[in-house]
Amino acid sequence: MLPRRPLAWPAWLLRGAPGAAGSWGRPVGPLARRGCCSAPGIPEVPLTRERYPVRRLPFSTVSKQDLAAFERIVPGGVITDPEALQAPNVDWLRTLRGCSKVLLRPRTSEEVSHILRHCHERNLAVNPQGGNTGMVGGSVPVFDEIILSTARMNRVLSFHSVSGILVCQAGCVLEELSRYVEERDFIMPLDLGAKGSCHIGGNVATNAGGLRFLRYGSLHGTVLGLEVVLADGTVLDCLTSLRKDNTGYDLKQLFIGSEGTLGIITAVSILCPPKPRAVNVAFLGCPGFAEVLQTFSTCKGMLGEILSAFEFMDAVCMQLVGRHLHLASPVQESPFYVLIETSGSNAGHDAEKLGRFLEHVLGSGLVTDGTMATDQRKVKMLWALRERITEALSRDGYVYKYDLSLPVERLYDIVTDLRARLGPHAKHVVGYGHLGDGNLHLNVTAEAFSPSLLAALEPHVYEWTAGQQGSVSAEHGVGFRKRDVLGYSKPPGALQLMQQLKALLDPKGILNPYKTLPSQA
Repeated sequence: MLPRRPLAWPAWLLRGAPGAAGSWGRPVGPLARRGCCSAPGIPEVPLTRERYPVRRLPFSTVSKQDLAAFERIVPGGVITDPEALQAPNVDWLRTLRGCSKVLLRPRTSEEVSHILRHCHERNLAVNPQGGNTGMVGGSVPVFDEIILSTARMNRVLSFHSVSGILVCQAGCVLEELSRYVEERDFIMPLDLGAKGSCHIGGNVATNAGGLRFLRYGSLHGTVLGLEVVLADGTVLDCLTSLRKDNTGYDLKQLFIGSEGTLGIITAVSILCPPKPRAVNVAFLGCPGFAEVLQTFSTCKGMLGEILSAFEFMDAVCMQLVGRHLHLASPVQESPFYVLIETSGSNAGHDAEKLGRFLEHVLGSGLVTDGTMATDQRKVKMLWALRERITEALSRDGYVYKYDLSLPVERLYDIVTDLRARLGPHAKHVVGYGHLGDGNLHLNVTAEAFSPSLLAALEPHVYEWTAGQQGSVSAEHGVGFRKRDVLGYSKPPGALQLMQQLKALLDPKGILNPYKTLPSQA
């Protein structure tokens, strides 16, 4: 099967960015950035149905009788005010806008069940929505789908101080959960730039990656159980808190990364690791990408069990962070920069190991300059240089964004390739990301949107990635934007099986339609 040509990106992309930081990388709330009627000078986001070649499927439309039924199910939780519906209809990047006229705000899984049972009987399409911080348009309606928000499903149900197992509703904000477990000497196994807005249910539904992936792995491993409401209203209670359960199919894995297309996650059981007693951050300059790779190999060998993050960025990223955000580099100018974080239980032991590592890489020429931080203020300053790259790019002009998973040894080759391919037609081509996970964030900036520049990028980027046996979406998901490039990363047989699973669990296709699966598989 040949993948369909990716959707064209509109000219006003990236006026704001997920996790765009305030002071020292603290995320800015999404609702302050979004809306159909914006501040003067910011254009209204065109309707998705008018911008993209997508046709509405034959779903019913919401009637007065439906609204009355919803009001009985969630008294006071039915929103129809057009002004209140502006923000939930627009994605974070202000590239997509639906025209939903109804937003529902249930508090319990029982209410979600009653809503979906009604929608299933009436053939009404439903768009699940958490914090609406996604990058691929998976959390906003394409047409007039009912928006089902989990915002009021925000209770912690239990926490076990010995095992570190947290059970909570899907609408809990990640940053609030982080504070909750840190007060009990644990941490969440994931950390994202959008943690101040994103919901744990959305994190699980998109299989979010983030900054702690290297140490604690993916949500496929740390999520122990889920409660999910299926399309017909059936409540699937797999909310186990067991580390081991080898009884039949592991059904929760179907819903992790399914982006709300197979069921709506209403509660999560997740394993939280103990809070590290000592955190150190080193920021280093490297003379080339080969040295970045060798530094990573050395780092794994010498730091081992205390290594918690290994991030990289190129020189252009540092220049943009300095130019647009006025953040100064703590080391001398270098072609590449590396941020290393260690987390452990013994400050003296960890500092000694990190010190020996730094002495070795500096002495061998892998690193030309470096600095280390142990106090919280300087740690945040060093992390800001990495976490605020997205914000700096958003101020550099129009941005084409790609989230790729590639073999580590080839991770930066696509950046070099594109610089030669695009030449002066691109303002900047930059690469940064989670080197420890093989995840490249490839960004191309230009003064304004250019169809010819887009044609030079797509499908070339996807074809190049497929040639390396990579993935066109490392951690951002598929959503609406990437559904028709899925064929670059998945064979026809896998796509067919996905379609069959969708038909089995949601035969009417009412859950998050137009998302995740190709329009033609």
